[in-house]
Amino acid sequence: MEVSERIQAVSKFLLESPPGEINDVLNDVRNIIADDESLQQGIAPALREYNLVQFITVDIPGSNHQSIISKIALVNKSSDREDASERFLDPRSNTTFKFDHLSLEASDPQPYEPDAASEPFRTALEASTHAYLSSHFPDGTASVFSSPDNPTVFIIQIIANKYNPSNFWSGRWRSEYKVNLELRLVQGKIGVNVHYYEQGNVQLATNHEVSLSLPPTIFQSSPTQSAAKVLALIESEEGEYQTSLTETYQDMSEKTYKTLRRALPMTRSKMDWDKVMGYKLGAELSAGKGGFS
Repeated sequence: MEVSERIQAVSKFLLESPPGEINDVLNDVRNIIADDESLQQGIAPALREYNLVQFITVDIPGSNHQSIISKIALVNKSSDREDASERFLDPRSNTTFKFDHLSLEASDPQPYEPDAASEPFRTALEASTHAYLSSHFPDGTASVFSSPDNPTVFIIQIIANKYNPSNFWSGRWRSEYKVNLELRLVQGKIGVNVHYYEQGNVQLATNHEVSLSLPPTIFQSSPTQSAAKVLALIESEEGEYQTSLTETYQDMSEKTYKTLRRALPMTRSKMDWDKVMGYKLGAELSAGKGGFS
């Protein structure tokens, strides 16, 4: 197999990496290529795509918070390929920066001038979003953007990760909402990825589409109050989705999984696992009786 074909295969593995495990996957596939320079160059597009889609977070130079790397955060969207001049926006600090998709580090921070017309409501949405995070995703990160094409459109992105390699599981929650004040509509999606890999390999990948109508009265108050009402709707929707996931997997545990295995062995009696070694030893002794005189 040619190096280009192997890099293409490796790129697919990277794009399907479970939450927090892309470095493990990368280390595992290094032997497939056996050429770190070719590997680094070849997988650059896959790493970039993974980071943008999975809402990878980065520490912002000169700030004490993180920002989300995503397609919405791209300041110069002239190309779908990584470019040396590619910059991302941290709307919280009004800063743009370069981002290394391999080292996951930000550099060269530069000030950014936000749109004066949309900034009051954007900052109100940002404050309400972080209040929501502190209640439900204490270790999460959020970024709130205003659309460069429409001052009445805003994008909320939320990411929360839980990595527990000592207990062989990891998980990621991603949600994104487009708030259109003119249409009084919130449209978005929720993505959940969970990986269990103790003595096995089980992954959950699920997506949920969201469409919420905003009542006309929601904008008859201050931006702060209106933004809080928008987040209250999002909180309700995400709460219902989490509840539905819990109920679904409880039902699967009690019903679906049980149909995949026999309730009792062929003897129709439960196995006494404490006596398994005794059963085996007894069978061996019985089989060997003919050898004694």
